[in-house]
Amino acid sequence: MKNIILIVLTLIVNVSFGQTEKADNKIITEKFVEHYNNDNYNGIFSMFADVMKEALPIDRTTEFLKSLKSQAGNITNREFIKYLPGNLASYKTTFERAVFALNIAINDNSKIIGLSVQPLAEEVNIENVINDLSIKNGSITKCQSEIIFEGTYVFPNNTQLSIAIINNENVSYYGIKKESDTISTIDNQKSVFEIGSISKVFTSTLLANFVIDGKIKLNENINDYLKTPFNNDTKISFINLANHTSGLPRLPTNLDLSKVNPENPYKEYKEKELEEYVTNQLELPNKGKYQYSNLGAGLLGYTLSNIENTSYESLLQNKIFSKYDMKNSTADINKIKGNLVRGLNNEGVEIPNWDLSVLAGAGGILSTTDDLSKFVIAQFNTSNKALELTRQKTFEINEKMDIGLGWHILKSKSENLWYWHNGGTGGYSSSMVIDENSKNGIIILSNVSAFNPNMGNIDKLCFELMKTLEKE
Repeated sequence: MKNIILIVLTLIVNVSFGQTEKADNKIITEKFVEHYNNDNYNGIFSMFADVMKEALPIDRTTEFLKSLKSQAGNITNREFIKYLPGNLASYKTTFERAVFALNIAINDNSKIIGLSVQPLAEEVNIENVINDLSIKNGSITKCQSEIIFEGTYVFPNNTQLSIAIINNENVSYYGIKKESDTISTIDNQKSVFEIGSISKVFTSTLLANFVIDGKIKLNENINDYLKTPFNNDTKISFINLANHTSGLPRLPTNLDLSKVNPENPYKEYKEKELEEYVTNQLELPNKGKYQYSNLGAGLLGYTLSNIENTSYESLLQNKIFSKYDMKNSTADINKIKGNLVRGLNNEGVEIPNWDLSVLAGAGGILSTTDDLSKFVIAQFNTSNKALELTRQKTFEINEKMDIGLGWHILKSKSENLWYWHNGGTGGYSSSMVIDENSKNGIIILSNVSAFNPNMGNIDKLCFELMKTLEKE
């Protein structure tokens, strides 16, 4: 699952590099903080420019700010840092339970045209990190080695990355570990990591199997397969859950993240709580629009399990993992056979693994690059109808991205389509991209926290390595 804190950024304006806080930014930011601390989300929305209101309607604005408040609390202090490209005024912002970078951009009429809340990145001096990466075994090129070092030196000590490079169906593995400020190679393709939201691809693959086997139809409503009544008799289809157009929020409204264990926030959200939500609180104000939803993917996994009267773990083992010889993959941490790489927080300290409980379909799988590479290579088999179904376009998100079932389809990264998903939990980040035409792919698993301010480097590294395969 991606960051619990939803990060929002919507702006395209002129670049400014002034480093002294402007009076207009100071006034608007003070007003933003006042409204935020007083739970006046309508007041914040009224500060948006029209283009911002269109991009981030009031319901999404409120959901974002409430989620932020439930986890981080009120703002107690802020300190201007600098202007970022795009006229974003960036502030080191101290909340009651966290420290973030609050970035706000305004137009000439002092209306907000850009807003983001992100982990605060601490600069790391590259000269203090030793590059001890080996390229002697031929599994990687010098260029790829340099890309990996540039993307990983900022991570804390004890960080591991396990990388699978799939070039025309041929797989090579490359593992790295940062220890004592030295980045060196390690053999870890069979080591187990949480894969986070990449699990959604597997949940959608289960759905595709059910469709191919004639058990359900994509456009059928899940209501017909569950005994639990839905609030206001609301209908939700299987396809809407798999492509994030159901209108469901990112997380259920009866999951109060301010009252849970932050190191394992979903553990106590079980079947009882999910049924209570769909029966009494379910609302779909954005139905038919793309709205990424961990709740939706979790509900899909839950529904499929109910249809077969078995567990999500059993579905995975019987229909996917056994089929593709993924012996070290599981949604049950107690069944891990190999070496589990411990997840790290922002400071590089080991933290507990997440238990996604009833929402396991959204991000509960643990796996290895060795196993995932088998799943990727199976995507290149044109006779595999279930996997082919997951890659078929079901909805256009924007001019650069479509979505199939689980897979996001990138239209601008390459002449070919790229099928991509990433993931993040409290102690892990991951990214996986494939090109079915060239039969290339990159898989990266890591114990970099989804809340690490530099976790975006995992996706960036994934795409940059993919580009190197196109040049060969």
